[in-house]
Amino acid sequence: MNDKLLLAPLKNPRRALDIGCGTGTWAVDFAEAYPDTLTIGTDLSPIQPDNRPPNLSFEIDDCCSDWVYPEDHFDYIHVRQMYGSVADWPKFYKECYDHLAPGGYLEQAELNPVPKCDDGSIEPGDAMDECGKLAVRCGEAFGKSLMVEEFMQDEIKKAGFTEVAKITYKWPIGAWSNDPRLKELGRWNLLHWNEGPVDLRSGQEMEF
Repeated sequence: MNDKLLLAPLKNPRRALDIGCGTGTWAVDFAEAYPDTLTIGTDLSPIQPDNRPPNLSFEIDDCCSDWVYPEDHFDYIHVRQMYGSVADWPKFYKECYDHLAPGGYLEQAELNPVPKCDDGSIEPGDAMDECGKLAVRCGEAFGKSLMVEEFMQDEIKKAGFTEVAKITYKWPIGAWSNDPRLKELGRWNLLHWNEGPVDLRSGQEMEF
């Protein structure tokens, strides 16, 4: 996103909601960037910092349950990397729609866990191909799809949202790109892959 905190063209938002805020890093950055916006970050785990901007609060909440906030309440709702966390996306988007004030924005950033390439170097049956297929099967097995990136635009429209736009960014694995920015992103993504996914056949961390 070229170092942008968000892409929505916000103008003096009064209230914002960060769903699945995790450690709260993004919510803190947002609250500092918009000091006049009352911001709430929600998550299932109480792992957020006590030291935070005065306009930011954290709450323990399950976004898959019925929402407790008033309707037409928020001017901006932020969702990031919730793939594999929501079983009923249509219900979730309907909650977002009902709780956004008229003219408000929903912004969602998701990863696609299936590795892709431009040059066909990921061949059927190799480790990267099998990893992607396994991710899809895992999501199907526990009833929470990891492939929300592929269908979220349509589901958001079905919930009633208008002027829905989708922007896709490439995220390399490893520092192979000639583009300095993509090279840096690739280094971070390689760290993510090495410290995150596990080769289920060998029980060892995956190395690339």
